[in-house]
Amino acid sequence: METTELAPDVSQLQTDQPQSSRSADSKNVAPGDKPDSSWAPDNGRRVTLEEYWEKWYENPYPDLDVSYEWNNGILEAKPLPNAPQLGLYNWFLALLLCNLETFDHASLINLETGFMLTIDDDSDPSGERVQVRKPDIGVILNTNPVSWGELDQRHFDGVCDMVVEAVSDSTLAEVLRDTVEKREDYALGGVKEYYILDPGGERMRFYALNSEGEYEEIPPDPNGVIRSKVLSGLQFRLDDLHRRPRLAELARDDVYSDYVIPELQVAVTRAEEAEEQVKALEAELASLRKKLS
Repeated sequence: METTELAPDVSQLQTDQPQSSRSADSKNVAPGDKPDSSWAPDNGRRVTLEEYWEKWYENPYPDLDVSYEWNNGILEAKPLPNAPQLGLYNWFLALLLCNLETFDHASLINLETGFMLTIDDDSDPSGERVQVRKPDIGVILNTNPVSWGELDQRHFDGVCDMVVEAVSDSTLAEVLRDTVEKREDYALGGVKEYYILDPGGERMRFYALNSEGEYEEIPPDPNGVIRSKVLSGLQFRLDDLHRRPRLAELARDDVYSDYVIPELQVAVTRAEEAEEQVKALEAELASLRKKLS
């Protein structure tokens, strides 16, 4: 999809706008901002939650690649990714899978699997807003009070502990949806960490809920390493999000070696120890030969 260059103040909207003061413009711009609706003909349509589950939760069009989220009665189409977004998404997904395989403390949802958010909102006649979001990656800890993993489950009834979204940047409305609207709603809904991936880097953010129930950016350490407060053992170097090293390289990096193919590090250590033993034996043998000659 084509990239729209943003006005200079968009990054300020992302980082400085209070979570409790989402503007009416950012709240309503998404359904109407669709310069090409041919790939998502129902974007902006009003439907009930029951209608959404029945018809629009799964793609209703066999000839279109479209997926809809449900935002308090409005269908919102998930934008299609471009190649750089897919590259970064796949690399980060591989990190998460390595972490989960090593520590076995969570499950993932993706592949257009949704979860429900219920958000208190005095401005809504019902006193709350309900959403069905389909995160690019959702992390559900084993300690989450709502179970996940049964064969008949097509969506998660609880709240994900972590959400990762690759920022959508075809339109300003899509950028605002990921960086402002979802940031506010995920915080209010209780998602403990929210990561925004951006191959360009400008809108890359890593948030964690504070004691006030608001998102604060997770600060990198002096070496530029981000550590998750939710997913034990998950840490990554900010520079590597741009460089995206192969797993075999990460497995020998101290930042990643505890969870990225840890068996490889063990094997390498054993091989190095064996090599040192061989060198010691060779030196001892050479010394004996010298004494005998």
